[in-house]
Amino acid sequence: MLENFLFNLNSIQDTERLGLIIGNIAQSGDVICLNGCLGAGKTTMTQAIARGLGVPSNCYVTSPSYTIMHEYKGVIPLYHMDFYRLNGSGDVIDLGFEEYFYLDGLTIIEWSERAEDILPKDRVTIAISLNKDQERIARIFTSNDILASRYKKMLAALLKISKA
Repeated sequence: MLENFLFNLNSIQDTERLGLIIGNIAQSGDVICLNGCLGAGKTTMTQAIARGLGVPSNCYVTSPSYTIMHEYKGVIPLYHMDFYRLNGSGDVIDLGFEEYFYLDGLTIIEWSERAEDILPKDRVTIAISLNKDQERIARIFTSNDILASRYKKMLAALLKISKA
């Protein structure tokens, strides 16, 4: 991981604002990995990204912990995956979910570290952690050279708001 942006998310509104920005600038084919402990805000972030993608507000975005994947229609499709219950890459491959990494849409993967070895090299990872005051900190990493990355527009926008 090369680039690192740090965001203090002091409220649910901060998490939603960051997610909306990401959803507004996400492109078809993007892969975003969301990692963090239970209750860190991964699904809240995904809900906001979905709104930024134009998923209708009457479509409730939920965690796919038991179904493993949900698909939502927006400006581009949203493939929301949760690998929490999977035992590793083999399970992802057996279920055929790695094919979604390369479709026309945005793929968001919660608990992506469980299948790290099969994830696309070109992706963004958002690690959400809680500090001692229960405030969230989002660290955003890119996995490729920022100048050659398909995520250049997203990273430039995030860099602007991280300095604000």
